[in-house]
Amino acid sequence: MPDTDQGTTEFWEEFYGQRDQVWSGNPNRLLVREVEDEPAGRALDIGCAEGGDAVWLARRGWRVTAVDVSATALARAARHAAEAGVAEAIRFERHDLAESFPDGAYDLVSAQYFHSPVAHGTERADALRRAAELVAPGGVLLIVGHEGWPSWQEPHDFHLPTTAEVLESLALPDGWLVEVQETVESPAHGPDGEHGTRADNVLKLRRSAP
Repeated sequence: MPDTDQGTTEFWEEFYGQRDQVWSGNPNRLLVREVEDEPAGRALDIGCAEGGDAVWLARRGWRVTAVDVSATALARAARHAAEAGVAEAIRFERHDLAESFPDGAYDLVSAQYFHSPVAHGTERADALRRAAELVAPGGVLLIVGHEGWPSWQEPHDFHLPTTAEVLESLALPDGWLVEVQETVESPAHGPDGEHGTRADNVLKLRRSAP
């Protein structure tokens, strides 16, 4: 497990510095499932990593603001966007979301696997509440996270919240509709060739139009 006294930026820079590419470059499949029928508009991708989701959204006509705490990840994401021919549709911004957020209102705010082993206290819940505030009327907040550990792995001492816990922590005012609240179990593969399953939580919320 990582050193929990390690700073957020330091941890994620070290994480991405261990290899030239961490993720596949493909969009998260649960994002695709929930967003592919949504009309394109303005999207905010928090914790965008190496840009797979942001590039997929841009290819579908979205104007994307993609944020991450890691400058290394953002540089790779920008390169991915340029190679995909969608660089002009994506604005990349570096933010430690415990300290700052991008400006604007968005038709989609996406938080895909927004977990951090070095987050302290209520930082994740606070960031998701702030993200919800940026959803425009009629827009969607989509939060996808791990429900538990892969079937081949012993659980760690790290709490992965349920959809009910996330919903409670958001403390949303009136005017929000829960469209999807479910746990999805899928085949999964580990870095050393392991095969098994992993369960993910999906929470899709829509802010009422005026």
